[in-house]
Amino acid sequence: MSREKRLKESNYTHVIHPFPALYGADSKILILGSLPSVKSREQNFFYGHPQNRFWKMLAAVLGEKIPETIEEKKELLHRNHIALWDTIYSCDIIGSSDSSIKNVVPTDLNRILEESEVERIFCNGKASGNYYKKYQESRTGIEATVLPSTSPANAAFSLEKLIEIWKCIL
Repeated sequence: MSREKRLKESNYTHVIHPFPALYGADSKILILGSLPSVKSREQNFFYGHPQNRFWKMLAAVLGEKIPETIEEKKELLHRNHIALWDTIYSCDIIGSSDSSIKNVVPTDLNRILEESEVERIFCNGKASGNYYKKYQESRTGIEATVLPSTSPANAAFSLEKLIEIWKCIL
């Protein structure tokens, strides 16, 4: 049986990261997710699920207006010297469930680190932190700070609590 047929029968989908990292030469902070959700892949941009609190949290931490469009989100990140990327380049996954991820191929962070001023790395959630530690930390030499996920699946943390904890990126 082919890999594609096995994946289909098991509800797994093989996903290759559909869009590039977002960073500039003056990026100082890198925030890593694990892999874009189904909604983010549909929108072709980071944190696209309307219930994900990433953009509300980040705007509050930075004292800025909540960005609505992809262009506004990019401007917010560039203005604040923040790069975004994910720890996984490709994997097999069921929907958007981090707990279902298998057959991981990690992203290559070298280009971002070589072409920017990134000094600090933050992982958005435990899955991202675990994959970073497993595949990328020894290559980058930068220890990441793992912060609570902004995903709607992380109901244990209110938006207010996320904002308070994520202030450490400043």
